[in-house]
Amino acid sequence: MTEGEDTGRGRPDEVEGSVQDVIVPQIPAGAAAVFGDALDDVAAYVAMLAGDGVVRGLIGPREVPRLWDRHVLNSAALAEAVPAGARVVDVGSGAGLPGIPLALARPDLTMTLVEPMARRVEFLTDVVTSLGAPWRVVRGRAEEPSVVRAVGPVDVVTARAVAPLPRLVGWCRGLLRPGAQLIALVGARAAAEVPGLVPELEAAGMRGVHTRAVGVELGAAATTVVVMTRGGR
Repeated sequence: MTEGEDTGRGRPDEVEGSVQDVIVPQIPAGAAAVFGDALDDVAAYVAMLAGDGVVRGLIGPREVPRLWDRHVLNSAALAEAVPAGARVVDVGSGAGLPGIPLALARPDLTMTLVEPMARRVEFLTDVVTSLGAPWRVVRGRAEEPSVVRAVGPVDVVTARAVAPLPRLVGWCRGLLRPGAQLIALVGARAAAEVPGLVPELEAAGMRGVHTRAVGVELGAAATTVVVMTRGGR
């Protein structure tokens, strides 16, 4: 999801039918190249999003047909911007976007999913358990000292449709130790605003602020990320 877009998160009372009524979207042709041996796990995750994720109100019913392109492959696209072997924390993870697709596309990463809302934490925990994945789920907000302590040192902070960039940097300040990167998925409008935000972001201690197109080969799933690094020693 990109900043300013409809999140597609319906309330549970908006959902008609049950998990059994859901038609899970088929795996697109390009997904195998992105996820390799993890493709079966990704398909299982998509099925959970289309079923339990809708019932719990994490994903809007109208988003189900475009789960692969708009959400899963779109999230995995940022894999090319994340350094090898990085310790990554996905803040405001929600239904696990972008953290889960990123971790499935890049098994070399150490992933922690941070989310404050109980029903979303429950879903994330169910996904981790179902897939037998090594990722951690931490309940809380990125700015809370208890979360910072629980997460520990990180190399990269990721976020998708969490907040405008200056606010996001403020929330993640405790996680962004010197040298750590913030990689945020943004839409075209937010990307166009980045040059004007550079002075404010630099005043907050960030350096090397720039936009980067990722996933160009994925067609409709391609997106733009804003990359910046926390300055200091």
